[in-house]
Amino acid sequence: MKVAIVQFPGTNCDYDTEYAFKELGCETQILWHKNESIASDIDLLVIAGGFSYGDYLRSGAIARFSPIMKAVSEYVKDGGKVLGICNGFQVLTESHLLPGALKRNEHLHFLSKHHHLKVVSNSNTFLGKMDKDEVVNIPIAHHDGNFFVDADTLKELYKNEQVLLHYCDENGEISNPNGSVDSIAGICNAEKNVFGLMPHPERAMEAILGSQDGRKMLEGFLKD
Repeated sequence: MKVAIVQFPGTNCDYDTEYAFKELGCETQILWHKNESIASDIDLLVIAGGFSYGDYLRSGAIARFSPIMKAVSEYVKDGGKVLGICNGFQVLTESHLLPGALKRNEHLHFLSKHHHLKVVSNSNTFLGKMDKDEVVNIPIAHHDGNFFVDADTLKELYKNEQVLLHYCDENGEISNPNGSVDSIAGICNAEKNVFGLMPHPERAMEAILGSQDGRKMLEGFLKD
């Protein structure tokens, strides 16, 4: 399986992401943001976490205008799979490849810790190897992770099984660290080929570092 990882000025999780997918046996490559095309043999495109362009305007708002994003949009239209992690999720919402927006955390503090997530829907490639209501322990590290959509859009997300993950405690009960609407931690598009989440599964690949629950999440993309 071939995985391409987009790198913007300020991206800081690109090599973590590369390491994670190499651990799963994937062939990887880093794509600089000025690239204007994506190879046709790429099975998964990942927009990694970090602070694209320093997030000086609004998280992901400048990155959406990079040359690579036009190619990403075409890749999506052709059915290609895209995963946005943390700042990558923000870039995807700013690019209108995913609905909603990411606002400043409710308590205005940067959060960096492990946090539990509960699987809401596994009827998609990303979480297809996980059980509905399964609880995993995945690191979060964000200042602008407060996911927001209006009430009508929220209903559509649930109707289409686009809500993927809820923030929760170890028992699966709602525990919202940043104020996200309905404690949402990750979503996908209606076509279920674009996925975004604020937590970092690429940082949960080895038990010695606190959790290896990220492996099972990312393995969903592996070809059978």
